[in-house]
Amino acid sequence: MRILIVEDDAPLGEALTAGLRQLGQAVDWFNTGALADAALSGANFDAIVLDLGLPGKDGMHWLVRWRDRGLNVPVLILTARDAVEQRIAGLDAGADDYLVKPITIDELSARLRALARRASGQTQPVWRKGALEYEPAARLVRWKGVPVELTGREMTLLEALFANSPRVLSKAHLQQKLYDWSGDEPESNSLEVHIHRLRRKIDPAIVRTVRGVGYALGSGEASV
Repeated sequence: MRILIVEDDAPLGEALTAGLRQLGQAVDWFNTGALADAALSGANFDAIVLDLGLPGKDGMHWLVRWRDRGLNVPVLILTARDAVEQRIAGLDAGADDYLVKPITIDELSARLRALARRASGQTQPVWRKGALEYEPAARLVRWKGVPVELTGREMTLLEALFANSPRVLSKAHLQQKLYDWSGDEPESNSLEVHIHRLRRKIDPAIVRTVRGVGYALGSGEASV
């Protein structure tokens, strides 16, 4: 997943970013709503973690603004404001979840995965396509019942293809899922390398190439 964090507390922002990256997510962190708003026009995010106590215009302002303009990215409010009335206001303004600090990175990651699953329509704990199985919570892939060991980016790529199946995703879209703006610039053929490794580790037909358009998840049937 590609996650956008909007948090003005630097130690917390750094900790959330590092923790989610260790769990295999691409993460971009900004300390103001204005910077986050600009980022939303330049990348496709799967979820937003939004603090309410931001400098200048607070998180509620940006949440209402994003929903008013039709942005449907799932938003998880993560704040110190714990009054029931504040929770209700946040959810009524368009937030998909509301958590009160402090929180463990494992729970935050689980909540974000749940939001992303609901947004993609993949609500089952195990996603299946033919002989391919994927458990998002456990980050576990099986092919014909046998576990397949994937790297974090290979897992993220497979998840993006799975969540959008049978749609064809462009190279640019998939690269945005794999790489944040941390300075880790992808090589020109990095996406193709990850796809090659997925095919080698699972099956040559697991990723379908649509020339001139992009890539899609295969049928889940073994190639012959």
